[in-house]
Amino acid sequence: MVLFPPTRAAGVQRMQDFTPRMGSRYANGRNYDDGPGRHGAVSMLSPYLRRRLLTEPEVIAAAVAAHGADGAEKFVQEVVWRSYFKGWLERRPQVWRGYVHGLDGDLAALDLDRRLRRDVARAEAGETGIACFDAWAEELVETGYLHNHSRMWFASIWMFTLGLPWRLGADFMYRHLIDGDAASNTLGWRWVAGLHTRGKAYAAEAGNIATYTRQRFTPRPSDLAPVVAGLEATEPNGLPPVLPLRAVVAPVAGAPTALLLTDEDCGIEGFDLAALDLRAVALLGASALRSSRPVAEAVAAFEAGALADTAARAGLAQAAPMQAGDPAALAQWAARAGAVQVVTPYVPQGPLRDWLDEALPALATRGIVLAEWRRDWDGMVWPLATAGFFKVRERIPALLAAAGIG
Repeated sequence: MVLFPPTRAAGVQRMQDFTPRMGSRYANGRNYDDGPGRHGAVSMLSPYLRRRLLTEPEVIAAAVAAHGADGAEKFVQEVVWRSYFKGWLERRPQVWRGYVHGLDGDLAALDLDRRLRRDVARAEAGETGIACFDAWAEELVETGYLHNHSRMWFASIWMFTLGLPWRLGADFMYRHLIDGDAASNTLGWRWVAGLHTRGKAYAAEAGNIATYTRQRFTPRPSDLAPVVAGLEATEPNGLPPVLPLRAVVAPVAGAPTALLLTDEDCGIEGFDLAALDLRAVALLGASALRSSRPVAEAVAAFEAGALADTAARAGLAQAAPMQAGDPAALAQWAARAGAVQVVTPYVPQGPLRDWLDEALPALATRGIVLAEWRRDWDGMVWPLATAGFFKVRERIPALLAAAGIG
């Protein structure tokens, strides 16, 4: 059985099935991890939201319609949190660059340090002897999913009990999560490390794990190292300054266009394809960009399925698969099609954004412009992501009103 069928129809069905539980049942049960195949207290909509097979406003609208704004408050906050993290990283691209650079260093150290290589391999294989951690490692690899609470416990144990480099753990999770997202994954690990909300590292505590796994796991307090400080000393200069949102070039109606579809946004129904003179359409496979280490087959399979579903829904029979290899190949493809612009839904900070930035010089040489659609929802939420989530949370009623929800 496929845990996440990679289609919008499957996402809509899952949303409809979970809508009755988006109110108090979600608020009261969302922190409980009942194990593989039993994650009924959480929506498991993240793979669909991650690729915008479902959009944030439509999922929030379903929750509010069923439970009211007050009844659905916790569920709505969690959906908005995803947008907040996206915006936070958009406003601080230096943090993403720092992660990439730091990971390169950690991977180089991994090649040279046999003991580190052994310890990381044991952690990734679920062979540490810490029963809960090992079970989560196995679930992640086998299913491509992990309950959010367990992601936090896992990251904390990886860093503070096993003493492993945090970026290697973030990379492991990013390579296997079907809902893997550069912002949520990177910033989630930074949050646990005490680097996002500085000075407030997250401790995996034995009692908390026992309670919220309903005694499936009962680690002894001595199994887990106490967290007396986060990793702030590794970044002594603190958080970087907040930058303006990146300016985008809007598509030009009627111009010869090469349409680039990526799994950063498969909600093609939200964009005006009829205004474009389409000369070519590509379905860009970019999962391998997540890491220089092997990315799980399930991640690539979901990406390919989601893109094929997007093309089919839009009636784009001419869409052809393309792999994100040499960035210069993007300009060659567009030029062969006679396009003067490559149009794509907005690509945020992450490995695909880096790849597109590398492609820009070759595009410019051929006189081809990269144009993007940015969603109104992002344009409303991302400017608020200047500090902690509180500033965004207090604006949620206004955001919903502006989006016509409620």
